[in-house]
Amino acid sequence: MATKFLSLACIRNESRDLSPRPHYPSMPRYPKGVSSDEEKNMQGSESKALFSVIGMNCSACAGSVEKAIKRLPGIKEAVVDVLNNKAQVMFYPSFVNEETIRETIEDVGFQATLIEEDANEKSTQVCRISIRGMTCTSCSSTVESALQVIPGVLKARVALATEEAEVHFDPKILSCNDLLQAIEDTGFEAVLVSTGEDRNKIQLKVDGIRSENSMRIVVNSLRALPGVEDINIEPELQKLSLSYKADVTGPRNFMKVIESTGSGRYKAKLYPEGGGRDAHKKEEIQQYYKSFLWSLVFTIPVFLTSMVFMYIPGLKHVLDTKVVNMLTVGEVLRWALSTPVQFIIGRRFYTGSYKALRHGSANMDVLIALGTNTAYFYSVYSVVRAASSPNFESTDFFETSSMLISFILLGKYLEVLAKGKTSDAIAKLMDLAPETAILLTLDHEGSVINEEEIDSRLIQKNDVIKIIPGAKVACDGFVIWGQSHVNESMITGESRPAAKRKDDVVIGGTVNENGVLHIKATKVGSESALSQIVRLVESAQMAKAPVQKFADRISKFFVPLVIVLSFSTWLAWYLAGKFSGYPKSWIPSAMDSFQLALQFGISVMVIACPCALGLATPTAVMVGTGVGASQGVLIKGGHALESAHKVNCIVFDKTGTLTKGKPVVVSTRLLKNMVLREFCELVAAAEVNSEHPLAKAIVEYAKKFRGEEETNIWPEVKDFESITGHGVKAVVRNREVIVGNKSLMLNNNIGISLDAEEILSETESSAQTAILVSIDHELVGVLAISDPLKPGAQEVISILNSMRIKTILVTGDNWGTAHAVAKEVGIDTVIAEAKPEHKAEKVKELQASNSVVAMVGDGINDSPALVAADVGMAIGAGTDIAIEAADIVLMKSNLEDVITAIDLSRSTFRRIRWNYIWALGYNLLGIPIAAGALFPSTGFRLPPWIAGAAMAASSVSVVCCSLLLKNYRRPKKLDTLEMRGITVE
Repeated sequence: MATKFLSLACIRNESRDLSPRPHYPSMPRYPKGVSSDEEKNMQGSESKALFSVIGMNCSACAGSVEKAIKRLPGIKEAVVDVLNNKAQVMFYPSFVNEETIRETIEDVGFQATLIEEDANEKSTQVCRISIRGMTCTSCSSTVESALQVIPGVLKARVALATEEAEVHFDPKILSCNDLLQAIEDTGFEAVLVSTGEDRNKIQLKVDGIRSENSMRIVVNSLRALPGVEDINIEPELQKLSLSYKADVTGPRNFMKVIESTGSGRYKAKLYPEGGGRDAHKKEEIQQYYKSFLWSLVFTIPVFLTSMVFMYIPGLKHVLDTKVVNMLTVGEVLRWALSTPVQFIIGRRFYTGSYKALRHGSANMDVLIALGTNTAYFYSVYSVVRAASSPNFESTDFFETSSMLISFILLGKYLEVLAKGKTSDAIAKLMDLAPETAILLTLDHEGSVINEEEIDSRLIQKNDVIKIIPGAKVACDGFVIWGQSHVNESMITGESRPAAKRKDDVVIGGTVNENGVLHIKATKVGSESALSQIVRLVESAQMAKAPVQKFADRISKFFVPLVIVLSFSTWLAWYLAGKFSGYPKSWIPSAMDSFQLALQFGISVMVIACPCALGLATPTAVMVGTGVGASQGVLIKGGHALESAHKVNCIVFDKTGTLTKGKPVVVSTRLLKNMVLREFCELVAAAEVNSEHPLAKAIVEYAKKFRGEEETNIWPEVKDFESITGHGVKAVVRNREVIVGNKSLMLNNNIGISLDAEEILSETESSAQTAILVSIDHELVGVLAISDPLKPGAQEVISILNSMRIKTILVTGDNWGTAHAVAKEVGIDTVIAEAKPEHKAEKVKELQASNSVVAMVGDGINDSPALVAADVGMAIGAGTDIAIEAADIVLMKSNLEDVITAIDLSRSTFRRIRWNYIWALGYNLLGIPIAAGALFPSTGFRLPPWIAGAAMAASSVSVVCCSLLLKNYRRPKKLDTLEMRGITVE
């Protein structure tokens, strides 16, 4: 189940047709004024166009684009995919063309480009890039803007918290190297983390190769293998990187080829993993730690000579000894010690400032560089003047610049340490995969003839793997022998171990509890469910929440404003001192009015912190999505989190959402004389091609009337037609069979007798679904199908009502059954016999009445409503299309996770608000205090080095505040919720 539902749109890069959406009644099938003869001629002249639409952020954007396209004459169908930023349009070229459609999209306010599709080539590729050197929102905005203007880039997102960029681009126009160069040009270091081609990629180290010719022979041998797509060589490291098709070949095949090519002289093994992003994080932490320690080596003596030794008589005399004119030993020592701190240890701030200013932006590095340089160079001026004058007594601020840099480095060290913990969820998920696996070799009869322990990265598709009790499942697959219980809580969040026997699906990373299992590998490496969850969480942590725009807007003018305020502060205090605007007694000893003003100006410059604002949202979103993943709630980014916390109305689908989704036929009533087995054969043959749960229940029921020796092949079907929301039509054994609800029968002019009406009323009053069967336009029978409610459905609806969230039931089922189910769970508002497009229209109606709507569903027919809703929640056991359309995936398929998702989003956004209150409040209070607002009344003055320490502490406090989300616990009401005798733990 998990391997099926985790084929998510956000981690699929290949070009493909978008999920079909039903025809909207409001959209004319043909342009007005077209005659029926013209209609027939037009049917063969349909065209399809695919557009890249840049700028869409949510389903509302997609809706506005879709609506604008459908207003054009000659549009047959339009589907807008907000997840992949595409619009697919079916149209009639005699009435409208691609250019008109493109201009219409741009008139709505989005950038549109026609995609010339090549069936054999991917039109979109995604790459992830690690960016080193970003310090605040201004940096990430600069990089993001630089990427977005590159021709061929469809979408670019840069996350400050993860220090990564995710870029969607057209590989026919540019390459990953072009993107790396563009980032380097903005002044930051860029390292490629992964590309869409890396789904199946392995790195091998080849020992024994001593010449270029030998390497060429090995590479040519590998290229000759079927399924090998690309090979990159790094001769100096004896390293080969291979991209391949997992369905065709695998890493063990490569190693055999390499070893056989050299007649045993060459040995291939997996290249040692460098740790990737984790290694960079550790390196960054170590760099800040070492820089801080080295700064202390110089700063502590500076601090002692300026603030401690001056009060010890013997030492004071030594430090005050004149060297040249009025230049003292203490000043020379402080100058010598602070210089390495300023220019060697603090070099990173100069580099960051230069890169930012070169591209017309200003970041935190600019403020630090200005503040420390002002203190340092004023001190240099002061001591040089003292050395050249017999009367001038200097006052230096060397301790200000060196202590300021030391405290900022300490703050950055603590910040990167804390930021690393925000991505613990991904690290824990990646650690679930076992390092080794037991590979079985079977003979032609299926008996085990050999066991071998291998690296789990060497598993290939269709391998047979042995899982012993207590071991982790090495890859996704299905059981071919044995039975056991498997703990899947680390993947699905379900606490109870799942029973596994032959043909049951198992998920990589889960733990085998007791028995021995032999499994056949179906998804390996980056195709596995675990890898897909990791990619989904990574993608979610990249996505910005709309509230982040607030910080982005502030960051554009924050640093220039602070510089102006700093200069204004210095000028105001300087002029006030020069023109006796305050008593001379206010000026501290060993200072003059200019130096006092300078201290105030520097304090203002270094206390302001744009970093805290920039980290307020992304760190909370990172922790929130990680916590959600650990609880079985996969949230696709900040937008979904932000929308979910505002939800005040939830629309529930019935089948598979409120009910178990495993309906069974409980009774059959024949209205005509015919053999029950023949009746079931005809109905099952018509329904076997349908994916609807009710159809599957009918087919399973019909199997009971067959002998064990009979196959499950049903009579041949012709002219099969599925009428969404109603039923199916087909010709079986030259008889027209119609299976569906009452409205389908009436639409086909099939009369419903009084007996049938009574059976319908009786069935629907029992919360069962009545399925009518017509053969050759005559009603012959009624099937009663029951789909039991999920445990705890009534309690979940009750809790949602107590949270002041309105609940609505929308179903394609009949009114009687819908009302019976709604009454049982406690829902007052019911909409029945609704087609998929009617569900979407109902969601839009609720949105028009100022409701923030969440849609909870599981089927293909729910996908339009899931996209239309402010928040789409897909049940994890549902279809791929429903999960692709959703914003939140409930992996355990438990209804109580709807409450968990909403409560978690509310907790996350409470944390974001606190982060913003702290970050803004810190700047709004800190800047006036640093500027000397309290000095006239209290004499309190904030020295620059303390202001710098406060600035560093503000970023650390925001990250730590976000980390408190890791203590999130779902509502206590759910902990004590008894669901039909089962307590949820």
